[in-house]
Amino acid sequence: DVQLVESGGGSVQTGGSLTLSCDASGYTYDTYCMGWFRQVPGKEREGVATINPDGGETWYADSVKGRFTISQDNAKNTVHLRMNSLKPDDTAMYYCAARACGGLTLFAGLYDYWGQGTQVTV
Repeated sequence: DVQLVESGGGSVQTGGSLTLSCDASGYTYDTYCMGWFRQVPGKEREGVATINPDGGETWYADSVKGRFTISQDNAKNTVHLRMNSLKPDDTAMYYCAARACGGLTLFAGLYDYWGQGTQVTV
């Protein structure tokens, strides 16, 4: 079974930094795109960043461009989201997701697998 487990969330002051991690297992890593999403109660899940299987391509939501960086360590089957210059608007539950890659997208409906989420509070 595919499993995605997020970690690294917490509380941080405005302007601070956090790094989220997603440990993945149960699928062929070199064919899956990975993404980070976030959601606050009462709002739709928002795509934050995505990366292709070899890590050579990334795509970010405008709201986080220049502040967040997605990366992956295929040897460890882990995807990271480095978040700098955090703002109160970044407060949300953050989710890791995976999909059989057919191009980068931040549309949540196209992702097949999801983690349980990790809370970030700014």
